[in-house]
Amino acid sequence: MRNQTDSLVSAVVFDWAGTTVDFGSRAPMGAFVEAFAEFGVEISVEEARAPMGLPKRDHIKALGAMPRVAEAWKDARGAAFGESDIDALYEIFVPLNVEVVGRHADVIPGVVESVQALRSRGIRIGSTTGYVRQIMEPLVPKAAEQGYAPDNLVCAGDLAQGRPTAMMMYRCFLDLDVWPAASVVKVDDTEPGIAEGLAAGCWTVGITMTGNQVGLSREELDALSPVERAAQRDKAVATLTRSGAHFVIDGVGDLLPVIDEIEGRLRRGERP
Repeated sequence: MRNQTDSLVSAVVFDWAGTTVDFGSRAPMGAFVEAFAEFGVEISVEEARAPMGLPKRDHIKALGAMPRVAEAWKDARGAAFGESDIDALYEIFVPLNVEVVGRHADVIPGVVESVQALRSRGIRIGSTTGYVRQIMEPLVPKAAEQGYAPDNLVCAGDLAQGRPTAMMMYRCFLDLDVWPAASVVKVDDTEPGIAEGLAAGCWTVGITMTGNQVGLSREELDALSPVERAAQRDKAVATLTRSGAHFVIDGVGDLLPVIDEIEGRLRRGERP
């Protein structure tokens, strides 16, 4: 066991859905689909997934900007998608997501053990999310009951700007009393979440198999053939690598060797 003075990594900041809880990042999908359906516009789960990681109001805005969705909205509503429509959808989406998030609160296998190992090294555990606090309220205590309780929580809406800016990471630096940025690792399953870590000057680790990139439940993933599973992994690795992730792993259970690698690089004077 190592103590704080042995670790050059001062903190690891985790995303929530798809990274530490909600295998496959399933909770928001139905809420997005249902919210748009309330206005007579059909969107697919695949379309709903595309902007994942953004604050949820920005996510809705990004969905409405998709050419097919924008055209469907204009056909259904008789006018172009605008700011008032984003607000109306958001008012419907948030309570829908609050209702469903507690049913997707299972901590992903390997998370609790990895977090315990990080803490044994004196590494602080932070968290950021694209969810607002209203959505997180039922989720946080359920995760804590299962052994996952990070040292802080920064939500979309807490600050004037969220992902992909560095603002929520800067809040983590303050909350956790950690610095420099190069001593902090951001772990996330989405492109905006990786961008958040990069913008803050941190090491970034992308999550493939448990998160939004694959988007399957644990049972659905286990049912895939080895060839299908490899194809899903390759696609996710390519996406997260293009987003700038320094490392890409299947899930948080695979994180500790990456932390060791980052510490080795820091000792050699390397920076993100």
